[in-house]
Amino acid sequence: MDSDTDLQNFFNCAQQILAKDKLSNLNATQMVDLLTSEILGDINLKVRLGNCMGLGERPFSPPWWAQLAWFIVFAVMLLLAILGNTLVIWIVLAHRRMRTVTNCFLVNLAVADLLMATLNGAPNFVFLVTAHWPFGAVTCTASNFTANLTVSAGVFTLVAITVDRYVAIVKPLQHRLSRKVARSALFTVWCASALLALPSLLYSDTYKKQYINGEREICFIKWPDGSYPTSKTDYCYNIVFLAVTYVAPMSVMVWAYIRMSAALRGRAIGECTHHQMQVVRAKRKVVRMFVLVVMVFALCWLPYHAYFVLVYHHQSLASSPLSQHIYLGFYWLAMANSMFNPLIYYWMSNKFRIYFRVVLCWCRAAKTETPNDLKKLDMNRSFSVSQRHYRDPSSFSRA
Repeated sequence: MDSDTDLQNFFNCAQQILAKDKLSNLNATQMVDLLTSEILGDINLKVRLGNCMGLGERPFSPPWWAQLAWFIVFAVMLLLAILGNTLVIWIVLAHRRMRTVTNCFLVNLAVADLLMATLNGAPNFVFLVTAHWPFGAVTCTASNFTANLTVSAGVFTLVAITVDRYVAIVKPLQHRLSRKVARSALFTVWCASALLALPSLLYSDTYKKQYINGEREICFIKWPDGSYPTSKTDYCYNIVFLAVTYVAPMSVMVWAYIRMSAALRGRAIGECTHHQMQVVRAKRKVVRMFVLVVMVFALCWLPYHAYFVLVYHHQSLASSPLSQHIYLGFYWLAMANSMFNPLIYYWMSNKFRIYFRVVLCWCRAAKTETPNDLKKLDMNRSFSVSQRHYRDPSSFSRA
């Protein structure tokens, strides 16, 4: 030790970490020997001792220009995600013609994305860039719980949408999902998501870490056997979470959309009326939109999930100079999925595009075309209803 103060600090921290009264009778050499044997049995003791003594300089503090660059990138993404998903919710809830069962599922997906962007994306971005959590323990627990809750709710909602589309296209003679069944499905989605995210609610914690040039507070999940990346419980949870929220749902959705595409191609063979061809084309367009939504989800979340599994087996990657920027890139890509969904709706859905233009009024052409487009929607809706009544024998009055 360089001074009496450092030696006393070492003794105090050793007593605090090991909680043994007999340490007061040991000299520095005996203390080091005892600590060495204890640390070999529990690596977390080494981390706690370093935190107590304030050894080393504060890591993961990029220069101001790097923090500014990441701030701009994340701010643009979060702003678009919040604005886009808020508009999706408004479009469906404020317009009766948009309140279909499928669009109710889209509202649920937008709610999950909105919660992800506001309650997890924004505060977690500050923590990842500055390596400091200034929001307190309650917000830490809420952020970690919201992250797993909304990811699970989002992917389970995509599965519910896939089931709804599958029944409508592959098995059209079966009863479609009613609004009551849809509400029950959404309730089940959130209950299952909350159950899967429960460990984040139980084990989230914060602690302050001392350094020579200051301190920082860290938000993390403290499992009974330690924390990431040394905790085996954390690794098992990540594997289960990956299987339940990524591998299994993606397998089901890929299989279902392949079946739907084959069914729609088969219906194009043979003679069809003009109205039937319009219905098939509309269903194809909806299927293409949801296929793109699922593909974007898969591409956005795969690097993020793979990172945790890879670092557990190669823990040196977490301490590499570029690890912070690599993780920030993967985290941005995962959060950007919340931004991409409204853009996909705008690009591939005429109805959503019209209502987006009503709200945003991007250009003069949109202002002049929007009323005409709304009239076309009303005319198409009336035409579809009249066609259904004309073909349905139950619509005729009995003599």
